[in-house]
Amino acid sequence: MTEPEQPPPRRFPRRVYGVGTEPDARFSLANERTFLAWIRTALALIAAGVALEAFVLPIAPGFRLGASLLLILLGVLAPMQAWFGWMKAEQSLRLGRPLPSPNLAGPIGGGVVVAGLLLAIGILLQ
Repeated sequence: MTEPEQPPPRRFPRRVYGVGTEPDARFSLANERTFLAWIRTALALIAAGVALEAFVLPIAPGFRLGASLLLILLGVLAPMQAWFGWMKAEQSLRLGRPLPSPNLAGPIGGGVVVAGLLLAIGILLQ
């Protein structure tokens, strides 16, 4: 008879690793890749927001500033989606539950659309 598997004591966060059983490593690694994809998205959004204001572009200044600030704000939200999405997905994997939907993906996607519209209008008005 084997004893129940105990999680290593130093795994962080305990809120995630302290529940359920260890899932197939492929699923945990896929969850980590999703986390890293959100981090890459955050870096791209922040870089785009900074680049809009750093370079002289033929875009009406008010629309350019609005799009820039919106992209930077979305870049701040994306890591939150990464962290909380990873935690919820890992907990679901450990407990054998259905995977949760990404809560902030809709607002982030909508924000990118708004930023694109601001830039398009800014180009047309220039």
